Amino acid sequence: MLRRFYFSRRSGVRRLLLAACCAALLGGSVIGCRSGDASSSASAPRADSSAARADSTASPAAGASEKLTVLVVGNSLAAGYGLSQDEAFPALLQQKADSAGLGRVEVVNAGVSGETTAGGRGRIDWLLRRKDLDVLLLELGGNDALRGLPPDSARANLRAMIEQTKAQFPEARVVLAGMKAPPNMGASYARRFEQIYPQLAEETGAALIPFLLEGVAGRPALNQPDGIHPTSEGQRVIARTVWGTLGPLLREMRGPAVPAEASATPGAAPSATG
Repeated sequence: MLRRFYFSRRSGVRRLLLAACCAALLGGSVIGCRSGDASSSASAPRADSSAARADSTASPAAGASEKLTVLVVGNSLAAGYGLSQDEAFPALLQQKADSAGLGRVEVVNAGVSGETTAGGRGRIDWLLRRKDLDVLLLELGGNDALRGLPPDSARANLRAMIEQTKAQFPEARVVLAGMKAPPNMGASYARRFEQIYPQLAEETGAALIPFLLEGVAGRPALNQPDGIHPTSEGQRVIARTVWGTLGPLLREMRGPAVPAEASATPGAAPSATG
C-alpha cells in the first residue's frame, strides 16, 4: 500500500532560469523548483497528527510476515510534478514490491516539489515521528545545484538526515539517489557537487544510486514540455533505476526465505505498470 506525504510550496526561482539550465544540460539534469500539482493532500505538518503521536521505536524487519516500510524523502521527481501521484516513481516502486514476492512492503511518498536539502533537513524530524521505518530513500540535492547552493552545505544536510534517521531507527537502511549539477554552473562546481553522493555513501554505508535520472535526463521524449520534469514514461525509467538498488536491498532484508528471482524479475524490463 502506497502512502503519500505531499506538501505544496511556491519556489522563488524563475521559469527563465529553469529554461536556461535545461538548455545547458549535457547528459546531466536538475529538478524543477515549481510548486506541486493540485493533488496535494496536506499543506504542513500537524502536531496533533497520528504520525506525530506515533511511538518512534524502531521495529526491525525479520520475517516475511512483518511489514517493511520505505520512506521516500525527495522533491518534484518523487512528488510527480505534472502527473498523477500514481505515475510518480514511488507509486511504481510500490507496484514492483507488491509483485516481487517480498511480503508486506509499504512505500511512503514524502516528496515535495521545490525541496532542497535544507528543506528536507528541516522536516526530517517530523517525518521520523513514526513507529516503523526500514529504508530511507533520500532523493534530494538537485534543487541545490539548480540554485547554485554550496555543495558543502548540501553534503552537511544530507549527512544530518542520514544520521538522524539512523539515530531514530538504528536498523534502518539508507538508499542515496545521486544527482548531477547543470554544466552552466561550471566544471569545478559540477565536480564538487557530484562527489557528494559517492563520498557520503562510502562514509555512511548507504546504498548508492549513481544517477537517478540515468536514461531520462536530456531526452525530450521522456520529459514534459519544460524539459525538466519526467513524463509518465520517464518516471517508469526512474522506477526501474531505483528498483535495481532497492529490490535487492529489500530481498536481503527479508533473508534467504525470499528467492533472488522474486525481486529481480519485476525490474528487469519495462512494463506497462512501471
